[in-house]
Amino acid sequence: MQIIESQEKYDVCIVGSGAGGGMAAHELTKAGANVLMLEAGGWFDSEDFAMFTWPYESPRRGAGTERQPFGEFDACFGGWNIDGEPYTTTENTNFDWFRGRMLGGRTNHWGRISLRFGPDDFRVRSKDGLGHDWPISYQDIKPYYDRVDRLIGVFGTNEGIPNEPGGIYMDPPEPRCYEHLIKGACDDMGIPAIPSRLSIITEPHNGRAACHYCGQCNRSCSTHSNFSSPSVLLPPALETGNLEIINNAMVREVTYSDGKATGVSYVNKENGKEYKVKSRVVVLAASACESARLLLNSKSSDFPNGLANSSGIVGKYLMDSTGTSVAGIIPDLMDMPAHNEDGTGGAHLYIPWWKDNSDLDFARGYHVELWGGRGMPSYGFMGGIQNYNDLLQDRPRGGGGYGKQLKEDYRRYYGSVVGFSGRGESIAYEDNYCEIDPNVVDEWGIPVLRFNYEWGDHEYKQVKHMQETFRNIIDEMGGEPLGDMPSKEEGYGITNPGQIIHEVGTTRMGNDPDRSVLNKYCQAHDVDNLFVADGGSFVSQPHKNPTWTILALSMRTSDYIADQMNKGNL
Repeated sequence: MQIIESQEKYDVCIVGSGAGGGMAAHELTKAGANVLMLEAGGWFDSEDFAMFTWPYESPRRGAGTERQPFGEFDACFGGWNIDGEPYTTTENTNFDWFRGRMLGGRTNHWGRISLRFGPDDFRVRSKDGLGHDWPISYQDIKPYYDRVDRLIGVFGTNEGIPNEPGGIYMDPPEPRCYEHLIKGACDDMGIPAIPSRLSIITEPHNGRAACHYCGQCNRSCSTHSNFSSPSVLLPPALETGNLEIINNAMVREVTYSDGKATGVSYVNKENGKEYKVKSRVVVLAASACESARLLLNSKSSDFPNGLANSSGIVGKYLMDSTGTSVAGIIPDLMDMPAHNEDGTGGAHLYIPWWKDNSDLDFARGYHVELWGGRGMPSYGFMGGIQNYNDLLQDRPRGGGGYGKQLKEDYRRYYGSVVGFSGRGESIAYEDNYCEIDPNVVDEWGIPVLRFNYEWGDHEYKQVKHMQETFRNIIDEMGGEPLGDMPSKEEGYGITNPGQIIHEVGTTRMGNDPDRSVLNKYCQAHDVDNLFVADGGSFVSQPHKNPTWTILALSMRTSDYIADQMNKGNL
């Protein structure tokens, strides 16, 4: 293949434009660095997307496609299966790898759940003897959490829960009707249900309008009221004049010579040609697994097993959140008068972890995300609940499919379903990993990843506790779960690893170069001008969604890069 080498040398080359890459671009361009960003997907502007498109305007009524598996109007293009970009698994592994292929990546459609890790989350081994402690503490990262809160904006409340630290919050919106009912049941059961912490602004902030409560955050936001990298981080970076973005750039490897990363090589997906760019510093922020793939594919005589991989740890300790869900039909929510409860594009309440593990048969914890109510009707929204007419005890089981009775069923059941989704912490196991498949390449000839992953006893027992808890809450509300409790043989309904899309840990940080890839500043032990600014650096994966910590760590890493460049050390 013809390789075209750029003559320009950038200060920093960033691979990826999501949370980690976007924050690195925002901070480094502000510091005066000349930055090149490479993104494997196309350009995206939330102002031009389907925020106000009605489901009936589509023949699919909003049903998902392979390119948009979460729905036709969901603002993330990519998915678990992408033409030309396969991945493989070892025997008995069911790992699902979701990739966003667009400017901003998965920040365009995520739930905006913006939780800080707590003090105990950085010292897990000291707490229960499992996994490893981080080389940093909550106090090390707290100033950056504060800066991220102020820069982006987040609503919530400070509840004083020891390992659920609060932040700098805007006022949260009021709970919806069904959320009030959930909270009432939880209060009676001694389970906390508190305002959500979402990066959706409820007041004007940094030139962005307050949320107008259309409930369509997964479609991105034309008013930039919620957080995504293209809405919040990249425009200010571009305004400095110090950022260049190249889209449809599928990075092949990080180039290396004489102990230093020299830049990256990428394939232009539109013309099929390969290009090499030079930079003083390389920042990988392509997502935990993609960044590991790039390092493993970047081989040389110094690093025959992959760049910065003298430890053999790249790709290992892969983690994803555990997950399971239960939905229930609540008679008290049937036959409700018509009312609008769109609110933000996410729950206004959530349940933080509330238990003492000394009384349980599993380690770590989980939080609970609530859903249901009278959201935008679209494909499949009735969800089979017509089979629960006997809860009303006024007509036989079974629902109509046409005409008057169908309309009556819609009016009766619309908004009567509530749901609970657990998101739990898994343990970091060295045997959960991604590696290069020696026999498979993608459309551009780049070797692909092969995954090996199994849940352990802690994860299965944790999910069993989720299922039991959710069903008890539904019972306390006077409802009935939609479906039976999954059996032990069914894994208690645990999701496949990768399905929650919280994968982290493949380039973990640590003080020991023999057992970690990065130091506490996310700088490669082996190559001092190479950094990783995505979830790959995580040593553990607390039950909290990882995005807020990716942003804080990327900001911290960017400060360090700017300081070291100014001192002439990079």
